[in-house]
Amino acid sequence: MAVINTGLLTKGLRSEFFDRFDATPIHYRDLSTRIASNSDRENYRWLGTVPKIREWGTGRLAQGLRVESYSIENLKYEATIEVDRDEISDDQTGQIRLRVAELAQRAATHKDYLISQLLIAGETTGHHSYDGATFFSEEHISGESGPQSNLLESAAAEPDVPTVEEFKAAIKQAIATMLGFKDDQGEPMLLSATGLVCVVPPTMLFPATESISATIAGTAPNALAGVARVISFPWLTDPSKWYLLKTDGVIRPLIFQDREPVEFNALTEDSDEGFRREKFLFGVRARYRMAYGYWQFAVRTQFA
Repeated sequence: MAVINTGLLTKGLRSEFFDRFDATPIHYRDLSTRIASNSDRENYRWLGTVPKIREWGTGRLAQGLRVESYSIENLKYEATIEVDRDEISDDQTGQIRLRVAELAQRAATHKDYLISQLLIAGETTGHHSYDGATFFSEEHISGESGPQSNLLESAAAEPDVPTVEEFKAAIKQAIATMLGFKDDQGEPMLLSATGLVCVVPPTMLFPATESISATIAGTAPNALAGVARVISFPWLTDPSKWYLLKTDGVIRPLIFQDREPVEFNALTEDSDEGFRREKFLFGVRARYRMAYGYWQFAVRTQFA
């Protein structure tokens, strides 16, 4: 007896998955530099190696790559839904179709989730930048840069509930710090305060947004209006910490190493699982890695 086709066993389901996948709001493309990967891992010896412009003089002065290197191995990810054959035969309400749509959303936002985990772990041992220090550290030293820190504290009467004015002071401090960072040549990394993004926990969304809003009638002009935009990640659970990222550099604060894009596949009535166990499988698979890029383009601030 043939399986009742409720629309789940057609090619249209794959199309629906990717329609939902493509329509899901995501942020990783703005926060990370995409690097196409052709191997199981990639080596980054070019981070922090661009020399400053000099007079021609007696001719070109070629400078080799620094000894600092950074190796990133690709990881494989998957998520699979198991559905009983009888559930498909009896599914008249489209609940299984909704689960597949939710799977598409999870797959689409997974890279954003990985970014949030890198930010959270960035100040702990084992989560290093290309210079060997933790990504958020008070001891970043590279070449002729001197000691530098992208770990900041900012005053707040209630650290878990900063006010708009307290967030304004914090963002001014974070921008000033970032503008002062130097590369391994001892030269400033940034030329302008552009492409800035405040990545905040949900509890900080409104004070952060209000702190950079345009002038409200009856109030003094806001010098910070439009200086950055705000992204709220639900996976950031510490209400006292937020992150300022610069996203318009050639190399951004995060690297998205893209090996194999998301695939959606199904094993249904013609499969071994479908015949022996009467279980149909719908799943996604991908290979990539989210990793740290330029620490100079990221500052972590904690209210205290």
